[in-house]
Amino acid sequence: MPFIKTDIPDLLVFEPKIFEDSRGYFFESYNEQTFLAEGITLKFVQDNQAKSSFGVLRGLHYQQNPHAQTKLVRVLSGKILDVAVDIRKGSPTYGKVFSIELSAENKKQLLVPQGFAHGYSVLSETAEVMYKCDCFYNKQTEGGILYNDPILNIDWKIPLDKAVVSEKDTLYPSITNCVNNFVYNK
Repeated sequence: MPFIKTDIPDLLVFEPKIFEDSRGYFFESYNEQTFLAEGITLKFVQDNQAKSSFGVLRGLHYQQNPHAQTKLVRVLSGKILDVAVDIRKGSPTYGKVFSIELSAENKKQLLVPQGFAHGYSVLSETAEVMYKCDCFYNKQTEGGILYNDPILNIDWKIPLDKAVVSEKDTLYPSITNCVNNFVYNK
């Protein structure tokens, strides 16, 4: 199966099958039937793409219900450290951090379900990131957690004193003070 379970329930790494020959490569970055075979019944409604330079750190972001988003994240060029934090109340892995290098070279993708804060740092000179969302962006429901929260102690694999971070991302609270309406359902 192209899906690899992480140690956090519902957080999956997707490794598509790559077909390579003398012409280059081909792969299906998304196929609804492949996801349905794994029991993943998402309807993606929005694609987002961003280009950033080395040291850019975006996150940790989420949208609350009823506009919560599941994201399927991949890298078109370059390399990032992709990070997800479980913030579902009642989850056995609440506050647990998962990180993975996603790159144009390894073609791995991270399926970040609703109920997770998400962010990434750029590890290459530049990186282009694309992610599919199952709910439209809604500014009124956006929230976040401070990227350098000492409780989470995330190693972003870049020097934080040189990180390029938006002002908004520097104002988010610690995980202990973040406001969200996510509940773990299992």
